[in-house]
Amino acid sequence: MNYQSTTLCKLRTISTFLVLDKNRHCWSTEIQKAADFCLSLASQFTEQGYQVQSIRIVSNAFAEYLNTQDINTAKADLYYLSELLNTIKSDGLRIRFAIGEAKTAHEISLLPELIQSYGDLCNACVNVPLNEDGLLDNQLIEEAARAVVKISAITPRGEGNFNFTVNFNCQPLIPYFPASYHEKELGNQYVIGFETPDLLVQVLNDFNQSRRVNQHHEFFKDYEQLMSEALQYHVTAVNKIRNDFEQKNHHNDFTFAGVDSSAAPSKDCASMVEVYKQMGIPYFGASGTVEASALLTRVFKSVKEMPLVGFSGLMLAVTEDRGLAQGTIDGDFDIRALLTYSAVCGIGLDTVPIPGDTSIAKISALMRDTGTMAYRLNKPLTVRVFPVPGLKAGELTAFESDDLCNCAVLTVP
Repeated sequence: MNYQSTTLCKLRTISTFLVLDKNRHCWSTEIQKAADFCLSLASQFTEQGYQVQSIRIVSNAFAEYLNTQDINTAKADLYYLSELLNTIKSDGLRIRFAIGEAKTAHEISLLPELIQSYGDLCNACVNVPLNEDGLLDNQLIEEAARAVVKISAITPRGEGNFNFTVNFNCQPLIPYFPASYHEKELGNQYVIGFETPDLLVQVLNDFNQSRRVNQHHEFFKDYEQLMSEALQYHVTAVNKIRNDFEQKNHHNDFTFAGVDSSAAPSKDCASMVEVYKQMGIPYFGASGTVEASALLTRVFKSVKEMPLVGFSGLMLAVTEDRGLAQGTIDGDFDIRALLTYSAVCGIGLDTVPIPGDTSIAKISALMRDTGTMAYRLNKPLTVRVFPVPGLKAGELTAFESDDLCNCAVLTVP
């Protein structure tokens, strides 16, 4: 089976996690160390045929190093930081930066204007905990919902919400943005994140071409085994390259924390919808979608001999996946369905376009539903919704970002 080609498995990111403090003079050194490390490791992967799509740098909570007295002081520090990032020679690789988490209402209130000004160098998240009564912190949720609404109003077409998410039950060291954050007690670490929809489609297509068994449970068992073997093959190969690199570079400033095995679909690879179709589901959202989603989650969790961090599960990013975007236009699924699938997969409501006039109360309720599932089922889930200014449910977006597919706006029930 032809799954060993490195072209089928891309490395979405090498993400470094570093610690910054109030001493601005140290920022340049720390950021350059992270960039140099990422670029050196990326070149090793490239030499072995693996494409690295981006390098990402993630900091501890931004209030620990930015002056958050007010929006002007925060902008001044972030301007200084962005100038440092813009001087990095990245060999054509995309560089993205996450400023870490916002922990208070005041910090959340700064995010809309910071994101408006600095975009992809200002990815941020809010981690919502349970209170002493086992209930979600609704004050924090409402502050986050206000930020979502403001971001949609002050960034073109509301696209700034690409850089902001609300996390529930998410641990540090997620390599994918904007859910990524770091804790200074953990020191400098790095994580590798994958992009594997092309690999999964190839494996399933090859098997289906030769399949003779018609028993549902038999070929679903084979699907799981074959996808797990293919994923493990590439994880093992990537880990060997990483190990060899570390052996040659004994004085690394970053400690390997693990891999995020999520498929992480994008506009530039096969759609996860095609994976479902290869498993006999007529379209994503049809009966059988939950079962197939659970199987895929088991595949991503099956990686052996390697620490799994981050989501390491099934990602369904609506506006980053061409097939899912088309599914919104075809009416194949709605927000309720996405929440249902979150029970057996790994990310929650991600890049979901909603009507521009959706109220803060409705967005907050959507977040509480997702958060309740995250803690009840003990899994990491996030909410990243895009209220699209001027659009109603069913109307089509006109996003201009290279990261986003256009799709139909979904109703918030």
